[in-house]
Amino acid sequence: MENKINNIVKDTDIKHIAIIMDGNRRWAKERNLPTPLGHKKGVEALKTTLRACNDFGVKYLTVYAFSTENWNRKQEEVDFLMDLVAVTLTNELAEMHKENVQIRFIGDMSRFSAKLQKILNNSVETTKNNTGVILQIALNYGSRDEITNAVKKIVKSGVKSDDVTEQMISENLYTSGVPDPDILIRTGGEKRISNYLLWQIAYSEIIVRKEYWPEFDKQLLADCIEEFGKRQRRYGK
Repeated sequence: MENKINNIVKDTDIKHIAIIMDGNRRWAKERNLPTPLGHKKGVEALKTTLRACNDFGVKYLTVYAFSTENWNRKQEEVDFLMDLVAVTLTNELAEMHKENVQIRFIGDMSRFSAKLQKILNNSVETTKNNTGVILQIALNYGSRDEITNAVKKIVKSGVKSDDVTEQMISENLYTSGVPDPDILIRTGGEKRISNYLLWQIAYSEIIVRKEYWPEFDKQLLADCIEEFGKRQRRYGK
């Protein structure tokens, strides 16, 4: 399997896969398990997927971990998710660093506690020179918010409206310098974008899987890449 998928990645020049990791809560509910266990299983699925990207030769993986809308969930779930991010990064950082992963975060980090911001910054600083898979974790992220902030930065810099270009907007997004996703995968069967990378996925191929995120594994990622290989990208032409 691995050689076949490696060849598809090379032949189709896949650089970047983005994922909406949906279904942790539904996975837990269907098994009469507490929601936190679903989120913990989701972390395991992310680790598996990250290693699979490395095996398949995919350079960038961007995952939707916590949206600007997720603050509206029950407070105990929000608190658990914040703790899960902190504990996971603390416990897994050494291993990810050893595996040459470079960690980045996209979103507005200012709303997080000082303790969590310190953990996030340490993760970035520790792995910044690594040359393996670049893992972008979207935290307190919303694409409309991202585009709005990009426009504000451009206006603040004094650029005239007639001089604004698509390239300029791209350069002022959180993902500046990163190629747009070739594939957007959404697990859990829902067919919506959920305010995720709206600018960046303009020409991405969208693949929806019925499996919940905790069920996602190397084989499912391979299936998505194989499906991508059968498609013809037209870029609006």
